[in-house]
Amino acid sequence: MDPAEDWLVESLRLYQDFHAFDLPGATRVLEWIGDKGVFVAGYENLKKNEILHLLLPLRLSVKENQGLLPERDFKVRHGGFSDRSVFDLKHVPDTRLLVTSGLPGCYLQVWQVTEDSDVIEAVSTIAVHEKEENLWPRVSIFSSMAPGVLHGVRLRGLKVVDLESQKTTYTSGVSDSEELSSLQVLDTDTFAFCCTSGRLGLVDTRQKWAPSENVSPNPGSGGGRWCAEVRARGQGPGPNIASLCSDGRLCLLDPRDLCHPVSSVQCPVSSPSPDPELLRVTWAPVLDNCLAISGFDGTVLVYDVTSWDGLESQVEPLFTHRGHIFLDGNGIGTAPLVTTHTWHPRKPRTLLSAASDASVHVWDWVDLRASR
Repeated sequence: MDPAEDWLVESLRLYQDFHAFDLPGATRVLEWIGDKGVFVAGYENLKKNEILHLLLPLRLSVKENQGLLPERDFKVRHGGFSDRSVFDLKHVPDTRLLVTSGLPGCYLQVWQVTEDSDVIEAVSTIAVHEKEENLWPRVSIFSSMAPGVLHGVRLRGLKVVDLESQKTTYTSGVSDSEELSSLQVLDTDTFAFCCTSGRLGLVDTRQKWAPSENVSPNPGSGGGRWCAEVRARGQGPGPNIASLCSDGRLCLLDPRDLCHPVSSVQCPVSSPSPDPELLRVTWAPVLDNCLAISGFDGTVLVYDVTSWDGLESQVEPLFTHRGHIFLDGNGIGTAPLVTTHTWHPRKPRTLLSAASDASVHVWDWVDLRASR
């Protein structure tokens, strides 16, 4: 058998559930709305890109062992078109509003998912005063009675804007030109930032700019680009910040001491990320001490970090999703690159992943350790 046939046979043992879907175009966005639907959006340059609200297959929305179900595919619930590429999309919790960012990066677009039709329509824009040709604003949402949009291209331009009034409610107020790679709202008053250099910070918006941070890049960063994610509170003991470099280094940090990683490991990636913009590290929301990484090739790697120590050792993944490689339609040329992934908010081992060939997979992986 060829490798693709081998994988198909092996997949019967590797997956509890698996669904594949082809989008009109590739997406870098997989944004949950509830636990039964996701938003996706195209990112091609100089063309209209679709924004779609997809409902997950019915099989993933019911209890286990329900037998054969007629609905095994995604359903398009709402859709709209963007005149520019969409690199990020955030749903504003408890509303029908979305905020998108992309290129050109001179504004953020606010959208509304209409209640009485299947349309996602543009309703307003938020001006971005950092106008840089090839950079786009990172975005996160403060969820409250008056939602706020946190955005910025560089540290000096970081601000929070009230979504309704569009008044600025917080700014960094610094002249620092470090480029941002990710922003993450943590609660009603605090957020985390990660710069492409590896610089991390935790910010309390009730105070003037005085972040708890590691001012210098990670030791031996060697010019790699970094991204990070903070684990939600109450998701198990241990370090709760994961920072990933484009060369495959992965650091775990305690927010009380961002200057000294609790552990630093080397993931077995075949080569540095060909597009560090696509790097992604995510904590499992309902599976203690598990995280996933992607953006290096056509795979998603899942790790259990429970036993990691402070050594610079190479670590092997608990599970590797290779479906985007072996289900590539033509089987010729370069394998697709995973563009993003996300964990299901309530199903412990279910993830969604998307790739540059416009494929989206939903997969529930099997922990083979339990069967040994």
